[in-house]
Amino acid sequence: MEIRVSVRQLVEFILREGSIDNRKSGGSDTAMQEGSRIHKMLQRRMGSEYHAEVGLKHTWHTPDYDIIVEGRADGIIDVHWREHDTPAAESDAALPVPTQKDKAVIDEIKGTYRELKRIGEPVGVHLAQAKCYAYMYAEENHLNDIGVRMTYCRMETEELKYFHEDYTFDELKRWFDNLLHEYKKWADFQFEWNGTRTDSIKQLTFPFPYRKGQKELVTYVYQTIYHRRKLFLEAPTGVGKTVSTVFPTVKSMGEGMTEKIFYLTAKTITRTVAQECFGLLADKGLRMKTLILTAKDKICFLKQDGQGEAECNPEVCPYAAGHFDRINDAMYDLLMQEDHFTREKLMEYAVKHQVCPFEFSLDMSLFSDAVVCDYNYVFDPRVYLKRFFSDGLGKRDYVFLIDEAHNLLDRGREMYSAALFKNSFLSTKRLLKEASPNAARHLDKCNKELLALKRHCEGYCREESIDGFVMALNRLYGVLDDFLDEHDTFPDKKEILDFYFDIGHFLNMYEIMDDNYVVYSQLMDDGDFMLRLFCVNPSGNLRQCMQKGRSTILFSATLLPIQYYKKLLGGEPQDYEVYAESTFDEAKKALLIANDVTSRYTRRSEDEFRRIARYIYEVIRQRHGNYMVFLPSHLFLEQVYDCFMEEYYDERMMECIVQEDYMSEAKREEFLLRFRGNEECDLTDRIDFEIEEADDTILIGFCVMGGIFSEGIDLKHDSLIGAIIVGTGIPQAGCERELLKTYFDERGENGFDYAYRYPGMNKVLQSAGRVIRTAEDIGVVVLLDERFLEGRYRRMFPREWSRYEVVSVSEISAKIERFWNEWL
Repeated sequence: MEIRVSVRQLVEFILREGSIDNRKSGGSDTAMQEGSRIHKMLQRRMGSEYHAEVGLKHTWHTPDYDIIVEGRADGIIDVHWREHDTPAAESDAALPVPTQKDKAVIDEIKGTYRELKRIGEPVGVHLAQAKCYAYMYAEENHLNDIGVRMTYCRMETEELKYFHEDYTFDELKRWFDNLLHEYKKWADFQFEWNGTRTDSIKQLTFPFPYRKGQKELVTYVYQTIYHRRKLFLEAPTGVGKTVSTVFPTVKSMGEGMTEKIFYLTAKTITRTVAQECFGLLADKGLRMKTLILTAKDKICFLKQDGQGEAECNPEVCPYAAGHFDRINDAMYDLLMQEDHFTREKLMEYAVKHQVCPFEFSLDMSLFSDAVVCDYNYVFDPRVYLKRFFSDGLGKRDYVFLIDEAHNLLDRGREMYSAALFKNSFLSTKRLLKEASPNAARHLDKCNKELLALKRHCEGYCREESIDGFVMALNRLYGVLDDFLDEHDTFPDKKEILDFYFDIGHFLNMYEIMDDNYVVYSQLMDDGDFMLRLFCVNPSGNLRQCMQKGRSTILFSATLLPIQYYKKLLGGEPQDYEVYAESTFDEAKKALLIANDVTSRYTRRSEDEFRRIARYIYEVIRQRHGNYMVFLPSHLFLEQVYDCFMEEYYDERMMECIVQEDYMSEAKREEFLLRFRGNEECDLTDRIDFEIEEADDTILIGFCVMGGIFSEGIDLKHDSLIGAIIVGTGIPQAGCERELLKTYFDERGENGFDYAYRYPGMNKVLQSAGRVIRTAEDIGVVVLLDERFLEGRYRRMFPREWSRYEVVSVSEISAKIERFWNEWL
């Protein structure tokens, strides 16, 4: 058996010590993210004797298994390297590089925004990585000694500073063996656990009788993993998409195809569903280490205690102080005692060992078989799990299960976009003008560049070149980096640090920007001025992330049109698409389309609002129960709600509740609790309940389509018996929507479909999907817009919408009455 570990994971895991302190990190991770450009620049400047990005591997044998340590050295200079091969751009401040006439040298490159004079010695883990590569290369080539060169490059000026060390093979071997002896305890655990896990997977069977088409779906997922492809899966509610994707992926782990599972979600509710699925398989005998990653603000003890911000400062947080001195003991304790690393368990053990629960959870991912987390831990360049996905770690046998994958498009656009605001430069200048006149001057220069762009902007406009601004921004970033490094106790440190990170992200996105981006500026309603790098098509960035693993399964109940999502979510021609067959009886859902009403802007009037209000009344009066009405906007909602309350509301039999513009978590739950009554009862109990309670009340929830109640909520049985959907969901016209339309028009696509119609229809499908959640459910879906009868909309209907009836406001009541009479 082989246990694989990267050089970075090994040294960071074994050699860490001390406290967590985000005041001293000063954004160095951001600088290292930008370092790929510096790596390539320096590597190109070297002569033919310089070998860049050299893959190295070392096998360390034990009686039971082998530890495979692997990584990529930034550069290796062979035995013919001479002093004159050093880069021409080397600054006077750089250390002299000694001539090495007969010695190979490992070159480790790090980019930084700090002044080089402030770097007095290499960072410990950086040097340790280089020493690992030196040992591996020396062993492979039978060298008696070898050199290590640490190259630090200041991002702003491209100045260089070198640190050089010489090592004999024997001293590197002693050091490296000691490193692996310390790691062996963890490897021993992995070896023993892998055997336990694999035995349990071999015996695992599907936890339910297969529904119609479900066994084929399980096979599709398994075959996709086997062939190292991506699968785009349209999975209607009821097919059991969670267990149908998790089960075959777990089985592939038992066959040695899958090293780690990442179950990725957009919302907390779907993380809970995934957690329950792994729990269900555990009840059937599965032994797996599963981790639920929780956002920092929701697990931080300071936030739990009501002490304000989640500040990783050892002077404020006792769990940050000395964290790294205690974390490995905490991890080992949890590994030995528990299989499921939930938020509650992580917090319990964090208290026991006095460690930061958030950093604790990130570290536990190293020894977890399945990680359930938000999209951003894999895709977001600011917060992705660097221990798995950093450049240079290479491709591993990870499988990504992406739930509610339709959400990844807008999330992906946002992750890879960046914006800066003119007022942020002015407010930061006010904070720093006395503490750092130098920073104030650079803030002024950036502000002047933005002012020049602002002068020619009317509303919003595309920018052809922002090179002048970016040059000024790079200089400012370096100055702020130095300031943050020197002023640990500055009173407004948090505000400066937040601004600094925003700049870092902007520069990162500018570095990777290509023709999938649009650069535009905009005058904001509050008078501010924004400059934005807008990632119109995130497919390339998402695909690059997925290529870090073996296979990706993207699934959703509303992944239509599937080719649209395949094109924009990183799909390739050889990847698969599957439309899973619905297991629900289509006759249990009445789908009605109105032919005499619309939400078009040109038709919006008091008469139209009153007609919609009448439709709502005609639907609900045929059967008492719970209904949701989904409307295009809060303003539209208010207008229809007022008409309904004025003409049809009866306080003796109706209760109307309204989604507010902003709702706290407590208010959201209170809203949903009004709908959840007897959804946990069995069918007989629910029929009895209907007989006794059917004549009591009608509950109507007025909601915004695409809002918090139109997706990700599970209202089973009689918790919701009808959804009335007003309009086609087309997003409001605005700057970015128009830029999307223009971008895709220019590339031969239908820009209106990409920017408006497809996203709108997704919102419609999500809203309609709130009604039928189980095979026993019966309900009504009413589409109030005559545009749904046009061919361009009907072509986007899912297969389970093949049966529908066209109605007018005068006919709908009779048709709904007939439907309910058939079932009750």
